Amino acid sequence: MPKILIVGGGYAGFYTAWKLERHLRAGEAEVVMVDPLPYMAYLPFLPEVAAGAIEPRHAVVSHRRHLKKTRIINAKVTGIDHANKTATISPEGAEPWQYEYDHIVVTAGSVSRTFPIPGIAENAIGMKSIEEAQYARDTLIANFEKAAALPKGDPLRKRLLTTVVVGGGFAGIETFAELRSAANALLEKFPEIDFEETEFHLIEAMGRIMPEVSLETAEKVMKDLARRGAHVHLDTQCADATDGVVKTNTGEEYPSDLIIWTAGVMANPQVVNGSDLPREARGRISAQADLRVVDENGVVVEGAWAAGDVSAVPDLTGGGVGGMCVPNAQHAVRQAKRLAKNLVAVLRGEEPVDYVHKNMGAVAGLGLYNGAFQSGKIALTGFFAWAAHRGYHGLAMPTWERKWRVLWGWYHNFFLGRDQVQIKAVERPRAFFEAFASRPKPKADDAQA
Repeated sequence: MPKILIVGGGYAGFYTAWKLERHLRAGEAEVVMVDPLPYMAYLPFLPEVAAGAIEPRHAVVSHRRHLKKTRIINAKVTGIDHANKTATISPEGAEPWQYEYDHIVVTAGSVSRTFPIPGIAENAIGMKSIEEAQYARDTLIANFEKAAALPKGDPLRKRLLTTVVVGGGFAGIETFAELRSAANALLEKFPEIDFEETEFHLIEAMGRIMPEVSLETAEKVMKDLARRGAHVHLDTQCADATDGVVKTNTGEEYPSDLIIWTAGVMANPQVVNGSDLPREARGRISAQADLRVVDENGVVVEGAWAAGDVSAVPDLTGGGVGGMCVPNAQHAVRQAKRLAKNLVAVLRGEEPVDYVHKNMGAVAGLGLYNGAFQSGKIALTGFFAWAAHRGYHGLAMPTWERKWRVLWGWYHNFFLGRDQVQIKAVERPRAFFEAFASRPKPKADDAQA
């Protein structure tokens, strides 16, 4: 049987495997998916996870539960030698080994794109994984708990109650607004803390936020954020974050224990740089509209496919930046579905079909009962936009099992409110045990020495 290797189990990888299971006949091909994580994270839900509106485990989809016919390997692909059609698979704590394939599908996704700003690598966190979202949630609540025990005017109290988000795109604004909403809910449980003490700052280098929506919609969002006590700093850059003190190029300083970086993404460099597949100037794997990899002359590289954020796929509708599909969930999911069909077609000696998808618009959640919606010239903000956001993503969440978990959580939260308990201690699960564990007494010889 032909062997199909899928590198990455995120949006594009999961959907490719899921649809291949549906389209392939029994015994037609062997499908193997390699990813160090055992699940696909639904990234549009990360801001709500950070705000405590969605349980972290409900925002992920288990590979092994929902991919019945795909062989799952929890490891990293650290090398792709497509000239010889072999991939280096590196399991954690074990020796790498080689896997031979006939077709490779590279869907390794993207990672946070940062700049060499002092202190960012040491003190900031991204919003690209479920673990980061849960960390932000637990840190926000833990900081409130610590601050409530300190006297007003204490510099540490001010630092604990300050949150900084860098990047004003959709991910940054949603995270920023959801955390502000979560903080407002927390204030009801912390009478020791005044609203004016909580500071939320968003730093954006451009002159506007949310380029995916109209300027009018973006300005409405900014006015709403200002009304809720959140400060957006346009035409401002983060110049330094040493010791958790965010300094801007305009001279402001914001000491903070929660700094979130959302200023762009880039193709997974670990996979891209470890392969011999052709790539374009921005570091993404070059692909043509039918999702087959092509070289610099536009010649198809047989047996190689790419989709999602790691790939540069032409946008045939003409709406993409630089003529390419923008890296977002809409394209990743739809490219994966088309890729699966095209790969099956090639296996059967048929012609693949080009991927074409016109952007349907954008929806954003901006805290409980507040959102933004843009589709063509139709724009909404407020409750109905929030309902559209939840409706769209509730339906877009893969598998009915996961949909029900998310919907059930929303239903509970409507009556019970957000779950405001943090379990930050899980980051060091052995600390409690170690603190009280008995240890061997020193030997007599050692004591005399």
